[in-house]
Amino acid sequence: MSDTANANEGGTPRERVVAALMGLLADKGLERIDLPEVAERAGVTLAEFRKAFSSLPAVLAAFTADIDEKVLASDMSDMADESPRERLFDILMRRLELLAPHKDALRSVVRSARFNPPLAMALNLSAARSQSWMLSAAGISTAGLRGAIRSQGMACLYADVMRTWLRDDDPGLARTMAELDRQLGRGAWWAGRLDDLCRLVPTSCGRDRWRPRSERDAPSAPGEQPAVV
Repeated sequence: MSDTANANEGGTPRERVVAALMGLLADKGLERIDLPEVAERAGVTLAEFRKAFSSLPAVLAAFTADIDEKVLASDMSDMADESPRERLFDILMRRLELLAPHKDALRSVVRSARFNPPLAMALNLSAARSQSWMLSAAGISTAGLRGAIRSQGMACLYADVMRTWLRDDDPGLARTMAELDRQLGRGAWWAGRLDDLCRLVPTSCGRDRWRPRSERDAPSAPGEQPAVV
C-alpha cells in the first residue's frame, strides 16, 4: 500500500483523518467509503471528525491544501533567474513529486469523479484555489478577474498533466514532463489571447458606471445627463 497504513498513529485528529482517507482511497473508491470507517481508521470519534471536516470532499480539499503548503515551503532560491514559465514548470514538478506516495489514492479519486459531478465540481474548485497559489509562487499575478480566469485555466491544464502522470511509470517522468511543457505552452498562448481581450475592454466599463439604485432614480442635477444603463 502506497499510502499511510497506520493513520491513527501520531499527528492531530485533522492530520489522522486526512491520512486515513488517503489510505482507504488507495484500496477503493470514494463512493464506497463511509464516515465511520474513516473515523475508525484515524482513531478519532465522529464528533472529532465533524469538528475538523464537514464531508469527505472537504478532507480531500485539506489534503490539497497540505500539498500547497509543502510546495510553498520548499526552497525556491534556485529559480531566481528563471522565467515565470520555467518557475511554474519546476513548481508543478515538485508538486507531483510530493504527490507520488499517494498515486494509487489519486487514481481512485479521478475514477470516482468521472461518475460523480458534484465531486468533480468540488475537486475543480479546490484545484483552482491550489493553482492560484502555484501561479503566485511562480511570480504570476492572480489578481482580479483575469487572475481568476488564469487560475481556472491552470486547474484544467494541470488536470490534463495529472492524467498523464497517473499513467507514467517511468522514474524519470519523461512523458509527464513533455506533457507539462506542452500544456504550459498552450497556456501561454491562451494567456496572450486573454491579455489581448483585456486590452480591448475598458477596465472601468462596469465599476465606474454602476451606481446604487437610489442614486440612479434620483433627479438629475441641472445640466447633468442621466447614466446610461
